[in-house]
Amino acid sequence: MKQRGAIILCGGKSSRMGSSKALLPFGEEVMLLRVVRLVSEVVSPDNIAVVAAVGQELPPLPSEIRLAHDAREDRGPLEGLAAGLRALPDRVDAAFVTGCDVPLLVPAFVEQMFKLLGDHDIAVPVDGKYHHPLAAVYRTRVLKQTQELLDRDQLRPTFLFELSATREVPVELLRETDAELASLVNCNRPEDYQKALRMGEGGKCC
Repeated sequence: MKQRGAIILCGGKSSRMGSSKALLPFGEEVMLLRVVRLVSEVVSPDNIAVVAAVGQELPPLPSEIRLAHDAREDRGPLEGLAAGLRALPDRVDAAFVTGCDVPLLVPAFVEQMFKLLGDHDIAVPVDGKYHHPLAAVYRTRVLKQTQELLDRDQLRPTFLFELSATREVPVELLRETDAELASLVNCNRPEDYQKALRMGEGGKCC
């Protein structure tokens, strides 16, 4: 691996939350900046891309962070993945991809996912039959397959996993670095957000 990168997606409508998840307060930070900080413990900030919708309100980002936008709106994580991969510098070989709504993300979890990638194109956590595409590592070379799927309106991340050399990582293995699997706790609804706040107060996150 040349260098590690990361892509943080925040271009969704947050319709279930009712307000922008990127701007939700979490302690002394807002959600997006918190995730940027946590990811930056594993990935150099100048190798991180934030993908937002055109015109989306964002907090001021650190100057090193690259900002990208979805080429087309409302196309899900594959559209964001493609935009993020294009925005990363050529020196990046693989990127951890996450949403902006995982305030309990554990940096050691990110580190472990990079290590588990091995010679594969993708390493993705799997819980039973459910994949976690926004807690996975993707080699930058999967941009070609990603764009081909977008061109065919095949928008499910599982299609990309089928086209690529993918390592499915059982979530139980990831408890080695994240005992509570807090890195997989995303905040889609107000009750999810309140639960994450309580977990944070209990010392179960950074």
